[in-house]
Amino acid sequence: MRIAVVDDCAADREQLRGELERLLTRRRLEGTVAAFDSGEAFLSAAREGPPFTLAFLDVYMEPVDGLETARALRRFDRECLLVLSTSSRDHALEGYRVQAMQYLVKPYGLAELEALFAQLERLLPQPESYVELRAGRQTVRVRLEELLWAEHFQHQVRVHTAGGGEVSSRLTFREFTELLSGDPRFFVCGRGVLVNLDRAADFDGRDFQLEDGTRVPVSRDLTGAARSAFGDRLFRRGEGAAL
Repeated sequence: MRIAVVDDCAADREQLRGELERLLTRRRLEGTVAAFDSGEAFLSAAREGPPFTLAFLDVYMEPVDGLETARALRRFDRECLLVLSTSSRDHALEGYRVQAMQYLVKPYGLAELEALFAQLERLLPQPESYVELRAGRQTVRVRLEELLWAEHFQHQVRVHTAGGGEVSSRLTFREFTELLSGDPRFFVCGRGVLVNLDRAADFDGRDFQLEDGTRVPVSRDLTGAARSAFGDRLFRRGEGAAL
């Protein structure tokens, strides 16, 4: 993922770049953030280099403002997601015409940026995500979307994957869950048990039933949290919060 921050105010530019880099790290996304002090510099980079996935454009730049920059970009790039950074929403119509996805109104806070990025993330190409586990003398890369559930047993974590696969790694359950920290797909069902909510077909109040028919039990004191977490994932998957 290639992200651009275009702002002629150095303080605002560096603040936003820093926040975006931290967001990428927290969300376990691969990407780079490039900062530009003018629309001309950004357009030159956009023409000559790989396309940008996402660009934050300050509206009130000189001599070429953010809207002019966006119009110029759209002449050769219709795919880049645009966010207009501005102190006013007076340019909503112009933003619509250049297909801006959202506004970031100055002064903005971290919570606002988090919410914005969570919204935009659904539109971004998703890189393959994985964990690397030491299994004997080998290092095994497990794709997170293929990880169905995991259990801690006899000082090892057993990771069950799609297609009936299994990877055993000698590490504590805490060490394993830290590898998945911040990923909302994974829910700790009880002592030493974890499930991928995106691979769960149903939750009956006691067990998660996975797509392959496996039943993963949930501790009684976590029933409410499991129901809420599963409902949230169903909503994000577009299936409605049905629990």
